[in-house]
Order: sequence, then structure tokens, then C-alpha cells
Amino acid sequence: MSDVTFHLVAAEYFRGCDRTADYIPEAYAADGFIHCTDGADNVAAVANRYYRDDRRMYVVLVIDTRNVAASIRYEDEARIYPHIYGPLNRDAIVEVAPILREQDGTFRPPVLARMRA
Repeated sequence: MSDVTFHLVAAEYFRGCDRTADYIPEAYAADGFIHCTDGADNVAAVANRYYRDDRRMYVVLVIDTRNVAASIRYEDEARIYPHIYGPLNRDAIVEVAPILREQDGTFRPPVLARMRA
């Protein structure tokens, strides 16, 4: 398991969440877990697969898996897509990074602060 995973979320939804409470995505009640993706290139591929036509702004939550209180399980053979089975405690979110797009709407991999330093 990598020490860092990503969760893609519409910026407007994330900004509207209660910052004093654990994070719960919109689809949590239906899915029963929080979708995550390991690797910046992989998160861009997921964004392009599912959200390219959705013109809203998106951000990625950079999650330190060592600090996640809930259970994390990989259920895909490639071990790229971990699921967090419970609300996400805020202290596990180490960065909120924009995920930018090209003119045609294609998402680019996020550039993290730790990569810019």
C-alpha cells in the first residue's frame, strides 16, 4: 500500500462540506465507501473516464493512508483503487490540489505542493 492516495471531488461540493466534521462524499450512502486512486497519472485517467464532460472544477484530496482511521481495502487486482470504508478523518487529508484541464476538457495529472518544492 502506498502512503498516499487520491480522492477526486467537485470543488464546489468539497468547499460546501463542514470542515469540522469527517469528510463524506456525495455517493457515500449509495456506495458504502470512499473511492480513491493511487498515482497522479491514474487519478487523471479516472477523471477523464468519468468526468471529462462534467465542466465543474475538480480537486483531489491527497490522503496520507497511514493517518486514515477507517479501514482501507484494495478490491482490484492491480491494487490501484483503494476503498475507504468509513468517513475520512480530516487529519488524513494532507493537501487539496487542483486538477487542471486542457482546452478540450481533458484532465491533467495533479501537481502536488511536495512535487513543486
